[in-house]
This record gives sequence, structure tokens and C-alpha cells, in this order.
Amino acid sequence: MEEKRVAAKTSIAEEVSSNKRILYLVAIIVIGFNLRPAITSVGPLLGTIRDQIGLENWSAGTITSLPLIAFAIVSPLAPKIGRRLGNEGAVLLGLILLFVGIGIRSIPITPTLFIGTAIIGVGIAVMNVLLPAVIKEKFPRKVGRMTSVYSTSMAIFAATASGLSVPLAKGAGLGWELALLSWALLASIGIVIWIFVIRQTPTPKEEQVELSNRSFNNSSLLKSPLAWQVTLFMGLQSFIFYVIVSWLPEIMQSFGFSVSAAGWLIAYVQFVGLPSTFLAPVLAEKFSNQQGIVLAISGGTVIGFIGLFIGGPLPLIFVWVTLIGITFGGAISLSLAMLGMRARNGRQAGDLSGMAQSIGYIFAAIGPLFIGLLFDITQTWGAPLIAIIVVCLLMMVAGLGAGRNKYV
Repeated sequence: MEEKRVAAKTSIAEEVSSNKRILYLVAIIVIGFNLRPAITSVGPLLGTIRDQIGLENWSAGTITSLPLIAFAIVSPLAPKIGRRLGNEGAVLLGLILLFVGIGIRSIPITPTLFIGTAIIGVGIAVMNVLLPAVIKEKFPRKVGRMTSVYSTSMAIFAATASGLSVPLAKGAGLGWELALLSWALLASIGIVIWIFVIRQTPTPKEEQVELSNRSFNNSSLLKSPLAWQVTLFMGLQSFIFYVIVSWLPEIMQSFGFSVSAAGWLIAYVQFVGLPSTFLAPVLAEKFSNQQGIVLAISGGTVIGFIGLFIGGPLPLIFVWVTLIGITFGGAISLSLAMLGMRARNGRQAGDLSGMAQSIGYIFAAIGPLFIGLLFDITQTWGAPLIAIIVVCLLMMVAGLGAGRNKYV
């Protein structure tokens, strides 16, 4: 009889644990849905916003750079917010800020446009940094798979938001204000789900004590070569990604693609990279180190950009762009997975994530400016492509260090 009671209790505990895992899985996927649409939906409507509000070109460009600046500033602060509110509470705060920011940005006057955009950047930055920590805490043995799930969700909705902006604003007659406001619905769904998560899965007091007493010093992270290798891998892939998003259409036009075809290639590069975005963290979890995956990703990207540098007929150029999309798609998800794989616990993962993403988004902001400056100086895409190839090689070196089976 006693054995039956124990077995029954064990069965109930396993069921509860399973239910909690499902709840967290859904909640993490919803966060992935919310991490990019508020940003990527703006680009296709930037000209319309500029003309209707009466902005200068440089100030219109600030709308796209403000979130990156917010990412760089807020990322090192996010782990502190997580320790004060709990990681789940801080993620909920990020969703609320995202919701509020989207609403304020949709008011068609200049101050609210910029204020709302900045608030959006702050909210997403908090979620960016702390989601790897949540995954490390709740799925310590499935970091790769869970990172795969949310990074793929993020990539799908990032590309979808870019494609839906103009149809919503012009085709559906919503105007840019309501088209951008529509993404607040996704944030509101996330808020409801994460309130439920927090109510259903309170952190035990014993766990809170353990977390507060853990001896992990941020200064030791700054002295860790492995932490810097993870950070550089994150930063250099961010540099390349935002260069691709910003300048690939212009590069394609220089080869003879039409303006519309060059624009569609951006969406194509993101969609063709979805399989590797999903697979890279899953494969990373199966190996003791991730150096082979780093070589495949970085090597394929290098070959693709060398192909663009050499040039050739349009079908061959399309092949090189496809190779870049397929291989580089895994870079962002692998860099996110490493934030958990190179950490011993959720707190370390949060601190490493804050360091890597803060510096990473500085690289992201610098990348398009640097490549654009090189083009202005040389008036050819040869020198910028060489610079991109060098950055890809540096990313490979940093990734080989970050891919070692070690902890920070």
C-alpha cells in the first residue's frame, strides 16, 4: 500500500513537472514571436513614416538604429533586473514595455515616435538577455533544443513582419500607424501567458536563497577568455547580419538585379536560413564541443562572400547568396545557444548573455556604418566585401574558442 502511495505521488509530480515544461515551452515560443516584429516591421514603412511626419533622412534612419542602441545600453543591466524581479518577472516587464512602446510609437508625432521606439528597444533588450537564463534554469539539459525553438520562432516572425507591413498599411488600408500597432496584439498575448507562468510556477524560497548566495562575480566574467570568445562570436555575427540586412540589396543591384528583386532577396536570405537556424543548436547539444558546427557555418559564409567578391553571371550570384543564407542562418541561434552551454547555471547564463549582447549590438550598430563608409571612400563593393570576409574569418576564430567544452 505504501509503495502504491509513493508511486502515485511520483506519478503526480511527474505530471505536474511535465505540465510546467509544456507551459514554459509555450511561453518561450511566444517570447520568440515578440522579439523582432516590432523592429523589422518598420523598415518597409520607413519612407512612408518619413514623408507623413516630415522627417529628415538621417532622423528617419535613427528609428531603425534606436533599438540597437537600447540593446547595447540595457543588456548589461538586464541581469540585475532579473535578480531583483526574478527572471520570469523581468521577462514579463520586458513584454509590458514592448506593449507600451508599440502603443506610444503609433501616435503620429515626432516625439512619441522616438520615445516609443526607445521603449520598445528597452523591452526587447531585457527579454533578449534573460531568455537564455530562463532556458538554462528550466531546461538545463535541453539548452540547444529550446534555443532552437525560440530562435526559429524569432526568425520566422522577423521575416513575416517585414513582408506584412506594406500589405497591412496600404493593402488593408490601415496606414502605418495601425499596421505597426497591430503587433501589440502579439505582445498582449505574451503578457497574459507570462502572468499565468508566474502564478503557476512561483520560485521556491529555498531556490531564491540559493541564487542570492551563489558566489559569482561579474568582474571574473570580464577576465574570462572564454566569455570574451563567446562575446566576440555573438558580436561579429551581429555585425555581419546587420550588414546583410542593410547593404545586400545595394550589392545585388550592382550585379544587375532590379530594385524589387534585390529587396526580395533579403526576405529570401532569411527564409532559406531557417533550417540551419533550427538545426544548429540541436546539433550543438549532441556534441561535446561545437567547433565543427562553427567551421561549417563560418566556412560556408566565407565561401559565399568570396563568390560575391569574384562575381559572375546572375544565376551564380544567386547561388552564393543562397549559400550565405543557408550557412549564416545558424550563426545567431548557435551564438544564443552558447550563452547557456558555456554557463553553469541560470545566473551565469544571464550575466554572460548581458555581456555578449551588449557588446554584440555595438558591433551590430557599427557594421552597416563601417561598410557604408568603405563604399563611400572606394565607390566600389570590392573593399567592403573584403572587409566582410575578414570579419567572417574573425568570427570563425572566436567561434572555435567559444565552441570548446568549457564553462566561463
